Amino acid sequence: MSMTQQAEPAVTAPPAPGPGKEKDGRTAERPLAVRLLARPEVGVFLGAVAVFVFFLVAAPPVRDGSSMANILYQSSTIGIMALPVALLMIGGEFDLSAGVAVITSALTASMLSYQLSMNVWVGVIAALVVSL
Repeated sequence: MSMTQQAEPAVTAPPAPGPGKEKDGRTAERPLAVRLLARPEVGVFLGAVAVFVFFLVAAPPVRDGSSMANILYQSSTIGIMALPVALLMIGGEFDLSAGVAVITSALTASMLSYQLSMNVWVGVIAALVVSL
């Protein structure tokens, strides 16, 4: 080879992807336990189990079947309102007026039924109209 001719650099092909390809920390497969604990539902479930176990240990009457029925009934009345508000919060529509609407309609029904001695159904209908 003479001095006037320069050697061209050799072109190397990029490494072919395959089973021997190394992964960095961003794309590595995480263990199943880590993936499960990263989900928010699992945290809520573990918190509920912890509260349940605490009350089973701290309050012996909770172990009775009739007490459990009472607890579930009371939880359902709160959960009926908590579920739609939670869905609003998940969707990004945080609305604090939901609690005010519930209290206003409940007060309307109770005031008409008790204070004004009207029929309960008149109070319920009036509460629905106020809620609308």
